[in-house]
Amino acid sequence: MPFTFAKSTATADESCTVEDALSLLEFLLANPGAKVDLGPCATLHTAVLQVLLAVKPKIIALPREAFLRRWLSPALAPPVKRGSK
Repeated sequence: MPFTFAKSTATADESCTVEDALSLLEFLLANPGAKVDLGPCATLHTAVLQVLLAVKPKIIALPREAFLRRWLSPALAPPVKRGSK
């Protein structure tokens, strides 16, 4: 299984496929406030990315794989807080 689910954290395995999107979604919906560790991930199906974009869990680690990290960073980075004027 590409995701390992602990009490409040989902940790990705090396390859996350389309089949993993539903289990990740179910875990995140059943565990509000859960975090996701993408550190070990080297490939990520866009269905999994869509779950992450829709649910917006806290990402505690982006993939260590440079190419994937570069492409996911802008999409999964927390919003920049602007000062109020």
